[in-house]
Amino acid sequence: MAADLNTLKQDLTRRMDGALDTLKREFVGLRTGRAHPGLLEPVKVHAYGTDMPLNQVGNVAVPEARMLSVQVWDRALVGAVEKAIRDSGLGLNPMADGQTVRVPIPQLTTERRNELAKTANKYAEGARVAVRAVRRDGMEQVKVLEKKHEIGEDVAKDWHGEVQKLTDAYVKRVDDAVVEKEKEIRQV
Repeated sequence: MAADLNTLKQDLTRRMDGALDTLKREFVGLRTGRAHPGLLEPVKVHAYGTDMPLNQVGNVAVPEARMLSVQVWDRALVGAVEKAIRDSGLGLNPMADGQTVRVPIPQLTTERRNELAKTANKYAEGARVAVRAVRRDGMEQVKVLEKKHEIGEDVAKDWHGEVQKLTDAYVKRVDDAVVEKEKEIRQV
């Protein structure tokens, strides 16, 4: 029976880790006033008749704290890369320089920092909801095992407690991540 609990916990842990990983990926896209290659991850460039991720047409680098550069592999795509970054809704103004597109990261205003903090909290709430959905599934699995008489009432109660402890730990990790991101956003 203990192996079944471990299997259940491993499955729930894997799924909760997925929710946390998604949150961290979403946080990368939140601009904090410092250059980070992940900032340009959502940018799609119209190249060769299709929309391609920016990292498939050039290398993104951080030459300075407030500057990104994109070394475009095909000179013919420099204009498309520049346009894609400008039109991405990230509030960036790229400048072409030969085969390199330089992207200065502007200073954030207080209003924009507050918007980013709200967005971070929205992403965190989504992660909490995902973690709780995994908990609900875990609780249902335990109930099913109990109804099938594969585990007893006392064991089911213990397993419910374990699932809840796991959930609480992951919700705390989400809370810690959003507090850290807010600190990062509010730094000048």
